[in-house]
Amino acid sequence: MNSPVRPVSAAEFPSLLREIPQPPDTLTYRGTLPSPELKLIAVVGSRKYTTYGKQVVDHLIDGLAGYPVGIVSGLALGIDSLAHEAALRNDLYTLSIPGSGIDDTVIYPARHKPLARRILESGGGLLSEFAPNFTATKWSFTQRNRLMAGITHATLVIEATERSGTLITARLAIDYNRELLVVPGNIFSVGSAGTHQFLKLGATPVTTATDILHALGIDPEMVAARATPALLSDLSAPEQAVLAALTEPTDRDTLIRASGLPPAAANALLMQMEMNGLIAAEQNQYRAVI
Repeated sequence: MNSPVRPVSAAEFPSLLREIPQPPDTLTYRGTLPSPELKLIAVVGSRKYTTYGKQVVDHLIDGLAGYPVGIVSGLALGIDSLAHEAALRNDLYTLSIPGSGIDDTVIYPARHKPLARRILESGGGLLSEFAPNFTATKWSFTQRNRLMAGITHATLVIEATERSGTLITARLAIDYNRELLVVPGNIFSVGSAGTHQFLKLGATPVTTATDILHALGIDPEMVAARATPALLSDLSAPEQAVLAALTEPTDRDTLIRASGLPPAAANALLMQMEMNGLIAAEQNQYRAVI
């Protein structure tokens, strides 16, 4: 990654970080620091995410495309990396704050070095208060979490167990008087036990990208150039039948039957609808996008 490590000058020091207790003494970065015009949101969650968790990340971040929003996360396995990937896919600025230094030799986890490279190539950034060659430790992730909560305007929690480290970031967001947004999960899933704790304590529930925009103080109508979803009246009868069947994630065979088409034609239809952004698939489960 041909992006040098630079110190953050006093003029560049993020203003939100100056407000928190025990702000970092020094910061180094690679790539590009976030523009002051962006509203930053930390996206955090379980390393052992479910199919539902991935669908939520894609659904919510896809809905932020075209808005002045930046995605901050920790480059970790699970929801963190999914959030970075979704931001890259939607041409959103994304900032990674790893639990290690930001030199190539110590990026953690090592398997995400290619992801870090793509973040830099896309115009995003890596940020750390640790020395550039600092190797991640157990305590460094907890220390890092305060930067994620502090530099952002809101924190979005997507799946967390009752003892998840993700909850540390959530608590810090509350302590720093930031918006805490939580995605409701399956009540039978241990991966949602932690998120539901915060919903009971008054965190803002999020089910759509519009919920996030409102929390960030962004008018959902402000971006006139955003692509307008296809009107149902413009779709063919088989397409409308498929969407009508997608009141919840549904398997391919059910949708083929709903379309009323022969299997070969129905498969082609599903593929075309996916390419057109009408539906999305994950592990043979389809969901409506519009």
